[in-house]
Amino acid sequence: MNYRLVIYLALIALFSACGQRSARKQSADVVNRTAKDIKADTSSSGTDSLITIVAVGDIMLGSSYPDSTGLPPDDAKGTFKYVIKDLKDADIAFANLEGVLLDTGAPVNYKLKFKHAPYLFRMPERYGSVIKAAGFNLISVGNNHSNDFDLAGRKSTVKVLDSLGLAFAGFKSQPLKEFTVNGVKYGFCAFSPNAQTVSLLNIKHAQKIISKLKANNDVVIVSFHGGGEGVGYEHVKDSVELFKGENRGDLVQFSHAAVDAGADLVIGHGPHVARAMELYKNKLIAYSLGNFATYKGVSVSGICGLAPLLKVKLNKMGEFVTGQIKSYRQDHFAGVKPDTFFRAARKIKSLTETDFLQPGISISDTGTITRVK
Repeated sequence: MNYRLVIYLALIALFSACGQRSARKQSADVVNRTAKDIKADTSSSGTDSLITIVAVGDIMLGSSYPDSTGLPPDDAKGTFKYVIKDLKDADIAFANLEGVLLDTGAPVNYKLKFKHAPYLFRMPERYGSVIKAAGFNLISVGNNHSNDFDLAGRKSTVKVLDSLGLAFAGFKSQPLKEFTVNGVKYGFCAFSPNAQTVSLLNIKHAQKIISKLKANNDVVIVSFHGGGEGVGYEHVKDSVELFKGENRGDLVQFSHAAVDAGADLVIGHGPHVARAMELYKNKLIAYSLGNFATYKGVSVSGICGLAPLLKVKLNKMGEFVTGQIKSYRQDHFAGVKPDTFFRAARKIKSLTETDFLQPGISISDTGTITRVK
């Protein structure tokens, strides 16, 4: 009797172990799905089932601080006239709002040292309607200028964006957003290393937010504002970036951790220049989309004037299928203009090939993004 019991227990243990190995293999297969697998899924379900997301970097449409000379003569109405079609031809159109929407108010005390410099961004509240009319429906407020005007600026920005029905996240008081577009449930969160924003530096906390969103939504989009700033910071570093003594995050570690936690698309901005892209576990990471639409006080010369617009198609699992980098340039007076020389696309292509030995994607000179084995 004891002999039979031993055999019975051994068989149970064997079946259990086989089941665990099968589950681990199945989980690994999900992570390691190939381009062929994803292409097959797309072919069988049709391109109509794909999700289209358009993303750009920083937008700052002019500042009324310290006076109205920092505002464009057309009141920013023509800023996006050349890109409206691209923005509206998508389920989601994302941008980082570099500054606040506020009509009057003084800067936060610790930024008074910039009183005579053009680095305090207070866009009139009516400019929110310009952003809405252009086609944007998803906004990051997590950046180093979203607290330029303290609580008054944050509260006003929240009020304006809410009144326009624009989804947003990034403040400590608004760390995440869940919403539905065309029957697809989206989760969104935004991070930066700055005051009153959700910290980019606390990766474990960020992962908890992302995991929570993934549990309740079909597609999770993560935004971060980090890295050094300017022409000397084009390249992605696989380490902590310091800028003027400030920790601006380990962006590779953060982005990979975000995908591990459930992010389907990671959109970076902050350096004011474009950076490389990478496919990690079938999810696209854009390490910086640079600036897209900026007015006085922000340089638009050379590579600082490149304005890439990223258009990606994801399947319903959030996996990257295909993409396009559309090249634009910034002009302080004419707004965002098409660039027939494809300079933004060619720059990101070059940086991707330089910074990553195996980026998982190939970018053409005209900006087409395809998966590679």
